[in-house]
Amino acid sequence: MKKDRSANAISDETKQQAMAVAKANQKPGQTKEQTKLIAAGIEKGIAEYKKQQKAKARTRDKQRKAQIKAKQNQQAAELEPVEFEQPIYTSQFTPLAKALAVLLVVSWGVIAAL
Repeated sequence: MKKDRSANAISDETKQQAMAVAKANQKPGQTKEQTKLIAAGIEKGIAEYKKQQKAKARTRDKQRKAQIKAKQNQQAAELEPVEFEQPIYTSQFTPLAKALAVLLVVSWGVIAAL
C-alpha cells in the first residue's frame, strides 16, 4: 500500500531552510551525513510547528465564526417585532355622556309628543 505523502510532505522551501540552519550551526569536523541528519530533524521540527500553527488558526477561526454567529443571533433577537398586548376597550361613554344621551332622547320624545 502506498502512503499519501501530500499530508506529511515537507516543502522544498522548508528543506532548504532546514539545511541552511544545519549548515550555519555546523561544528568543525562534522560529516555531511551528520549535517543531513540534523537538517532532517530541523525539517520535522518546522513541519510540527506549521501543524501547530494551522491547528491554532483553525481554532481561532472557529471561535471567530462562533462570535459572529452569536452576534448575528443577538441582533436578530433585537430586531424581532415586539408583540404588544392589545388594550381592552371599554365603553367609550362616561356617565356624563350617558346622562346627556338620555336627556337628548327624552327631549326628542317630548317634542315628538307635542
